[in-house]
Formats: sequence, C-alpha cells, structure tokens
Amino acid sequence: MKRFRPAIAALAGLLALSACAGGTGDDAGSGTPQDGGTLKLSFWPDNANFSCIDPFQVYWIEHRSIIRNFADSLTDQDPQTGRIVPWLADKWEISPDGLAYTFTLKDGVTFANGVKLDAQAVADNAEGWIETVEATNGAAYGASYIQGLTGAEVVDPRTVKLTLSKPNSSFLQATSTTNLAIIDPAAFARTPADRCLGTGVVGSGLFQLDHYTPKVETVLTKRAGYTWGSELAANRGEARLDRVEFSYVAEDSVRTGNLVSGAIDIAWPRNPFTPQDETLITRSGATVEKRSLPGVASTLFSNTTAGRPLADPQIRKALSKAIDTRTYATTIFGADYPEVQGPFNATTPYFKSEAAKVAHDLAGARQILDAAGWTVGPDGYRVKDGKQLVIDYPLPSTATGPGPELLQAQVKEAGIKLELRTLTTAQSATYLAEGSYDLTGTYFTRADPGALQFIINPDVANSKALASRIGSADEINQVKALFAEAIETTDAAQTQAAYAELQDYLIDQALTIPLFERVQKAGVARNVHGFAFTSESFLKLNDVWKS
Repeated sequence: MKRFRPAIAALAGLLALSACAGGTGDDAGSGTPQDGGTLKLSFWPDNANFSCIDPFQVYWIEHRSIIRNFADSLTDQDPQTGRIVPWLADKWEISPDGLAYTFTLKDGVTFANGVKLDAQAVADNAEGWIETVEATNGAAYGASYIQGLTGAEVVDPRTVKLTLSKPNSSFLQATSTTNLAIIDPAAFARTPADRCLGTGVVGSGLFQLDHYTPKVETVLTKRAGYTWGSELAANRGEARLDRVEFSYVAEDSVRTGNLVSGAIDIAWPRNPFTPQDETLITRSGATVEKRSLPGVASTLFSNTTAGRPLADPQIRKALSKAIDTRTYATTIFGADYPEVQGPFNATTPYFKSEAAKVAHDLAGARQILDAAGWTVGPDGYRVKDGKQLVIDYPLPSTATGPGPELLQAQVKEAGIKLELRTLTTAQSATYLAEGSYDLTGTYFTRADPGALQFIINPDVANSKALASRIGSADEINQVKALFAEAIETTDAAQTQAAYAELQDYLIDQALTIPLFERVQKAGVARNVHGFAFTSESFLKLNDVWKS
C-alpha cells in the first residue's frame, strides 16, 4: 500500500486566488471569542419536492450546509488548496491498484447520543449507503459519490477498509463531503423516507440535530464533549454557540430586510444578492461574504439530436461566441462579480481557465454563421434554405430575473433567435426526457471535477436523456474516454492532465457553453465573528461566535 499524496501543489496558488473574497468573517481584531447565544440564519425555501436532511440522500445545498455542522466526515478538504486532510480518520492508505482505501480512525469519537464511532460504525455506514442506493433505485444523491464501492471490512476496532470494483480518483474527496458524513448506523434500520425527516439521524459533529420541520425550520443545538474538529478549524473543540436556528424565507428582499433590521444574523440567498440588496446590507454595518461554489459552472447544454439546429457544432460555437459573459455577470449580479472562465467554477480542483476561448467575440460568431451559409434576414435573424435560425430555450416556471432576456438580446446581435418558453410544472418534469428543447441549463456543486460526469456522461448521468444529447456519438465517446482517464487511475498527474484536456475539448467543441460563475454570498451581521466557508462553500460554524 502507499500513503496518499494528493498532487495539489500546482493547484494551491490558483485555488487560493479563486475564492472570490472573504470567507473569514469579522474574526480578526474582534476580541476574545465568547461562548453562548443563538445564531439565526435564513435560507432560500426548503425543497418542496424532496424535503430531506439525511446526509446521504440530500442534494439541496442549504441542507448540506446544515449537515456539515452536525455530521463529521472521514476527511476534510482545504478550501484554499483542495488538499485532503484528516478528520475522523487520522490517516489513510490507498492500495497501488486503487481498489482499497484503509482508514485509521481517531480514538474516543462518539456520536451525539453517546454511541462510539469506530471501524464497525464506518463499515455499517458504507453498507447503508449501498443499501440506500438500491432502496431508492439510484435516486439518492450520494450514489454519485460511491461509484464502484462494493463494501467494507473491519480490520480492527480503529481500522476500516473500503473496497472498490475499479479505481476512482474522486473517492478520497468524496469521503470529505457531507454526503458521505458518518452517522449512527442505527439510522439505516429506518426507511430512507424516515431518515429524510431526520428520524434517527445522529452525527458526531459539534452540534446535534434538534429537529427538522420541513419548509419551516431546522434547529441545531450544541453538544458537550466535542474535541475532534479537523485541522482546518481554529477551534477544534466544542461550539461557541448554544443553538443555531435555520428558517426558510422565499423573498430575497424579506431576507435582506430581516438582516438589516437585526431579526436574523445571517442572510443566505440561493442566488447572489442584487446590487441593491448588497448596498443595503453593507450600509447597515453588516458584511457580505462570498466564495465561488466549486463544481460545474452555470452552463448551457445543447440538444444535438439530428434535425435540431445545435446538432451543427458551428452553430454551437457561434452561439457561445455571441454570449457576452462579462456583461451578463455585471448586469445581473453587480460590477465586481467574476466572469465565468470555463466549464468549472474557479474554486474547483484541477480547474483550468478557458477565458480566452469563452470570451465574447461577436465578429467571430457572425463570421462562423456567414461561412455556414446563414444570411441575415430583414428582421435581423439568420436564414438558410428558407428556414430561420431559431433556438428553443424552455425555462422553468420558477425562473426569475432578467437573465434570459439579456441572453436573448445578446445572441440576437449575431442573428440568432433565442425563443424563451416558460414551462408548466408538468412540462418541467418531462421536457428533458422528451427532448423538447434546443438549449437547457444546469450545474453541480462539488469540490471535484468528476462532478461534471453526472451531467454529461450517459453511463452515470442523473439525466441520461440530457447527457446522451450533448454531442455526437463520437464526441460523447471522447468525453467518456477523458473522464475514464482522469478517474480510473491512482496517478494524480494523469488525472490533472486528463481534466485539462477535457476542459479544452468541451469548450473547443462547444459541448458546454458556460454562462456564469456560481458564487455563494452571505450577509453577516456585525456582531457575528469567525464566519468561514468550507471547500464546497457551505457554512462552517466551528469558529463562529456572537458579541
């Protein structure tokens, strides 16, 4: 066996710079930390279709932020460098063939109910994950984190070996995530539906889940005796706060107003604050903390089915060049908002900037369309063989804001007609499977580039219908081959090279059309100190206190 040595030296400087700003709160110079008090935080509304607080099943990023503070993981990930560091596990070894991960656990760790967290508990969690995938027909979000996991073996009370059917270079990072957080294995005797409601879900974190009332609130309370925080926290012991209350507020303006008035301590929006709200927050004396969410940027994907306009790679390339991502970012999100640079957000390990290739090039877009025989008609839109160049871009009924209209106006400058179509709730559930679209958008939050395969690799994608249409058969096969080269190895240099080639290929072929960098922002009251983001831009409460 060999000790894992992540090849992240070349990434450290890049990731350190790629965090948008902040991430440390008002800690410096704010006095001696004080114990006690209740932190009140307001989120975007709970998921109406899948209300869930079970670590393995949930994909809702707000709930993954909550989970991070009551359920620990085997490892942790440094948000500045991407480095994997010990947490519940003191150390680990990876077999030369990449099929066995052996973790040596810290001694003395317990779940919040007093049950010992030992090798058997970790092995039982691994078996529980596998069983949950089967019980949910693969719908559990954690399924994408345990690709190839076949089981677990208890070597001794502090040593557990997890086995894979094939190498998976993303697996070690997966052990740092909330989705593979370790909970009291007794929870797996309950149904997945019960666990979603928090029934029996007990972690080993510095807080414990007091209760979860879907669509109303989630409450965490401090647990005594916590001493095993990861090295990434200044305070590795008990929480400073006594209680944390998470409420769900639909209106961004209401959330901002509650922060400014002092009714809450942190306003945590799903989408970045408007420039107007950000001004209100800073004028009140609160701060705006921000960090790019790692993983797949907010990206447009094409339906390249034969007969569809975007089956032609030249039209895809022209569309990409016609989009002014810089103007989009500053118009929608404010003057200091970062411009997207490629398929991944800049905080993603192995990120490679494709800024030059995705830069706005209206002349280039027009030249491509001219060469392809698309002439400008009297209404300004392109025509070929009597057919207008129209791209169908359906939008969910919940879509808000001026983004689609701005995109529509931008591509019109190149002669492309982007037809916006608002979907009904029923249509939203079926349009991807039916293929009734030309363009759609999605993203994936995870601090590992392997996240993208769950959108565009048909073998593992959450929506195989979308993945199977992102390009030609040859293009999809090339994407799959590059993912395999990056993931099915223990050679970190090979992983880095393959992901770099993948990012080049996706942009060169316009298989992904990045629209904007996804940035998590949080409005933080002036009396809240020690605010920090995790590697996945979730909230980390270890060092948070109130004055």
